Amino acid sequence: MSRVPADRREPGEVFGPGFTLFADVLLVGLLTSVASVPVVTAPAAFAAASATLRQSTQDGMPVRFGAYAGHLRARLSAGTLAAGLALPLLVVVLLVDAALVRGGLPGANVLAPALALLTLGAVIVGLRAVAMPAPHRMSVREGLLRSAGDPRGTLLLAGAVLLTALLAWSIPLLIPLLPGPLAFAATAVDLRSTPGR
Repeated sequence: MSRVPADRREPGEVFGPGFTLFADVLLVGLLTSVASVPVVTAPAAFAAASATLRQSTQDGMPVRFGAYAGHLRARLSAGTLAAGLALPLLVVVLLVDAALVRGGLPGANVLAPALALLTLGAVIVGLRAVAMPAPHRMSVREGLLRSAGDPRGTLLLAGAVLLTALLAWSIPLLIPLLPGPLAFAATAVDLRSTPGR
């Protein structure tokens, strides 16, 4: 019995399977951006993006809007909305701290890098929390444990966050698509650190 090459195209398919994954990530990014517009829904939107990409890789099927919407409905709860309320508060605290650092606060040379590292750490823990599979509930504690228990994955995710920030700064038109690659990175890191994978 001969094996079918992994890069073989289906009849009528213009691009190979690698491009399908790329298109899925961009579609999930766009859906996540739209779902995150109310801000408080951002954690549920990222959790839905991760679940959709996880299901797509397991089933080998392309991402569909209905699948994302179903995952989003399943992830919307009082807990995720409360976590979404914490996001604007965190942004306000960071903006106030950044203004104090720029205002000539004593020790600003130490405080500025510490603030940047704290922000990066908070984003990584949040991404680790939303990338957990369905039986687990999103929690900051679990995100912290997974971040500390998998330092390589945490460094990979830190690289993805920094690259995303660089892309958002240099090419602002990409901002609506960037949640997809971030969710993909968080999901891939979670899958590689899950036993039995």
